[in-house]
Amino acid sequence: MQPTDNNTRIDTLDYLRGFALLGIILVNIPSLMWIEPPTLASDIAYNRFLTLFIEGKFFIIFSFLFGVGFYLFISRAMARNEKAYALFSRRLFILLLMGLVHFYFQPGEALTIYAIFGFIALPFYKMRKEINVIIGLLLLALTAYFGIKIAMPFPLILLGLAAGQYRLFENISIHRNKLMLATIVMFCISIASWFYQWQYVPEANVNFDQLSKDQLEEHIINVEQFTLIGLQISPIVSAFYMGAIILLLQSPLFQRLLSPLKAYGRIALTNYLGQTALILVIGHAFDLIGQLRFIESLWICLGIYVFQLLFSKGWLHFFRFGPMEWLWRMGTYWTVPPLRQRKNID
Repeated sequence: MQPTDNNTRIDTLDYLRGFALLGIILVNIPSLMWIEPPTLASDIAYNRFLTLFIEGKFFIIFSFLFGVGFYLFISRAMARNEKAYALFSRRLFILLLMGLVHFYFQPGEALTIYAIFGFIALPFYKMRKEINVIIGLLLLALTAYFGIKIAMPFPLILLGLAAGQYRLFENISIHRNKLMLATIVMFCISIASWFYQWQYVPEANVNFDQLSKDQLEEHIINVEQFTLIGLQISPIVSAFYMGAIILLLQSPLFQRLLSPLKAYGRIALTNYLGQTALILVIGHAFDLIGQLRFIESLWICLGIYVFQLLFSKGWLHFFRFGPMEWLWRMGTYWTVPPLRQRKNID
């Protein structure tokens, strides 16, 4: 976890990408499997768990990390005297194409959004880091407050870009005490926010025919507020999650324990698209589309975790890039990069 040169990967980012993938699949699988709203107690409890702790939180981490990657790609390309903006624009265009294909199978996919906002964010690379922080925080506050989830990636990309400009992930040891303080603060605010959100938790198994007009209105308000508050507090909870993971990674013990996430996140694009492919293949092969309960989708996710974590580690033992990362790189540089691994990853 030491400061890096222009050609060295920052392991922390791979761990965080892998961590983000764990949450993203839990949110995506209900729509892909056409899961009906929960009615049984276990399904209702699991759905509430997703809304409280998962929904919107891992999407935010992924969006922020895209901004960090944006900074690293351009800054390192410039250091190599390459045409950084042209390369990154080509990179975004290929991501957009991948996203459009993915959108056909998963309408809630994020790659097209990242590509579009990436183009919009390009001029901000030359902005002062303080300006990027201010604009990013203001836009994030506005989009989160009004629950405009589709617009949230843009300010998060700006904040990730600013984090890169401050070289936060390359100098974690220097900022460790500040990071610990910020993580504790985010944790305390998250706890208070979760309690506040819980005040609006909707009643389970409501018989709408027996509700009065006022009771129906109250139920609808609770449903809307429970979801909206979850999105409003997501940046705070996500910051706590990221801070906690980064602090844990300062320990060699936790680096080893969490090492499967490193390979998982290193080929994040392959695994993100692979999650959709695996869910749809499993759903159609076993005729599960529209047949699953909420809690049952969790077991499928756990199975996909095991498969992808093992696949990622095994693949990177022999190859330098994930399959989709290799194609992405090929299209970016208009050359065929060597795929075989020259030496094992750590």
